[in-house]
Amino acid sequence: MTESLEKSFVQQLQTNQNIIHKICRLYTSGEDAHKDLFQEITIQLWKAYPKFRGESKFSTWAYRVALNTAITLYRKSTRSLSTVEYDNTKHFIKQEEYNYEEEEQLKLLYQAVYQLNDIEKALIFMYLEDKDYQEISETLGISEVNARVKMNRIKGKLKKILNP
Repeated sequence: MTESLEKSFVQQLQTNQNIIHKICRLYTSGEDAHKDLFQEITIQLWKAYPKFRGESKFSTWAYRVALNTAITLYRKSTRSLSTVEYDNTKHFIKQEEYNYEEEEQLKLLYQAVYQLNDIEKALIFMYLEDKDYQEISETLGISEVNARVKMNRIKGKLKKILNP
């Protein structure tokens, strides 16, 4: 791969890494698992980057790759992740540390969201990120109407979980 492609990827990843951290937070329950999933998503993004056509925003494309990776790994019965060696000395990506203490006020919400199924998790995550229904539907591959209906059902489900 060319150096400019690598630079472009690293810059995009640096700018959008919080998306990946948040997806990792939804699909893992510990710091080590979070880091492993973050690394695996980064690898999958890198592998797929040469095929990124720019027809959507990088963040939308990254959501889709990250969610697919997280869901695939989450569904595996074994908890071990198959990883590929990543030479981080070459790219010098400054990884922002994800501070779990700062997320304490979201603990109950995350516990409730963790009880949702894979698609519901992805949908609520994007909704909480202030994505519009058009972008949500594009990313998840469902119709905009379906996204709205599912979101209303998820809101009701979360209300029942949080206020039994």
